[in-house]
Amino acid sequence: MNNSITFASLGLAEPLLRAVTDTGYEHPTPIQAQAIPQVMQGGDLLAAAQTGTGKTAGFTLPILHRLVQNPAQGRKPGQPRVLILTPTRELAAQVEESVRTYGKHTSIRSMVMFGGVNINPQISALRKPLDILVATPGRLLDHAQQKTVDLSAVEILVLDEADRMLDMGFIRDIRRVLALLPKQRQNLLFSATFSDEIRELSKGVLNNPIEISVARRNTASELVAQSVVLTEQSHKRDMLSHIIRESGWHQVLVFTRTKHGANRLAEKLVKDGLSAAAIHGNKSQAARTRALAGFKDGKVAVLVATDIAARGIDIDQLPHVVNFELPNVPEDYVHRIGRTGRAGSTGSAMSLVDRSEIKLLNAIEKLIKRPIERTTIEGWSPDMVKPEPAHVRAAEEDRPRRANPPRRHGAGNGQGNGARSGARPAGRSRSEASAPRSGNGSSRGGQPSTSPARPRNGSARRGNSSPRAALLGSTSTKG
Repeated sequence: MNNSITFASLGLAEPLLRAVTDTGYEHPTPIQAQAIPQVMQGGDLLAAAQTGTGKTAGFTLPILHRLVQNPAQGRKPGQPRVLILTPTRELAAQVEESVRTYGKHTSIRSMVMFGGVNINPQISALRKPLDILVATPGRLLDHAQQKTVDLSAVEILVLDEADRMLDMGFIRDIRRVLALLPKQRQNLLFSATFSDEIRELSKGVLNNPIEISVARRNTASELVAQSVVLTEQSHKRDMLSHIIRESGWHQVLVFTRTKHGANRLAEKLVKDGLSAAAIHGNKSQAARTRALAGFKDGKVAVLVATDIAARGIDIDQLPHVVNFELPNVPEDYVHRIGRTGRAGSTGSAMSLVDRSEIKLLNAIEKLIKRPIERTTIEGWSPDMVKPEPAHVRAAEEDRPRRANPPRRHGAGNGQGNGARSGARPAGRSRSEASAPRSGNGSSRGGQPSTSPARPRNGSARRGNSSPRAALLGSTSTKG
């Protein structure tokens, strides 16, 4: 990064620079240095940025600048000028928190909305003036159906983590939202990768976009020390417990494939004297809030999470990530380990791999174009494992395969979320996993918690949901 570039040199409005100074930042990250000027100029943008690169400020700051420079005239309540769509509730709250952080010295009003909570407080908030609306697709469509929100005056559309929205099956909902927007607007699409599906989606949304990327495609951070430990599935829990205790790790994020597996692992670690908690779709909002807050402030040393539940967790200088089980899709490995090695700090990513996961490991190494170092755990041997009853062992071995069949590239991952299909009842929004406990009100209310809540149904795609098929005939680009 060029340290000669400062936020002041980017030409942001003075109230925004004051807010940036309040946060302690002076130099923009690479994605911010490239995206902020482009967004300020008003053109469409296609940006590739991994988690932890500062992409949220990369679009919230210039959007706030544009609104400050061009105040609204005669806007009706419930009629936002900016719509930011996110795949999960927690990410929605995180983005709206960024809007409030950087817009605190302005009169810009923002609001976050998502499903899984009472809709009435959101309806009340929409009766007030509104500039920026951050929303998940399903609940936004609920409001549109009830005519409590008016999207006819949206000037800027942001699709954040568009790759995850495709994975979670939101393509049809996105298409329905696009149909409610004015054709003349600025469009910003952010994705972790430029997959073929993302490029196809961009054709139906963006108009002559500027394209920027701050990392090589699907490349894991070079600041992350990656390693693989080859072991048996039945040894993994005892081995991980030994590693954490002997290494003295105080903050480690562990990924499992299933909710059941997350529970069992967290229970094992607690039994062994470690402070551990699990977060996934079956946990109550209160339990998720406590677990995430405890992990961020250091009271919980080990957070065990499924992929969807962990989406949006943003912790600076997270030192350790462990793949208790490898993900079915190689790109998800990159997302997982991208939670460490941020902001110039080093981190470690260890994967515990059994024989059934060798093909997944080979696919990951092919994607990142490098072999991952095999290592052994000093001071640990299989003799240290206490045998489990046969019926418990059989249940554990069978469960992931029933709940999580391998999916093709780009399909809903169902990891820890019990992917199901079938139409949803009228008036109900699609599952929007990873919800914070609150977040119904405007930016002038309390700060929303950023803990996930239980999704109402699975997050797999339904029916013919390929981006190419779903976007045929879409006419929502700028005219």
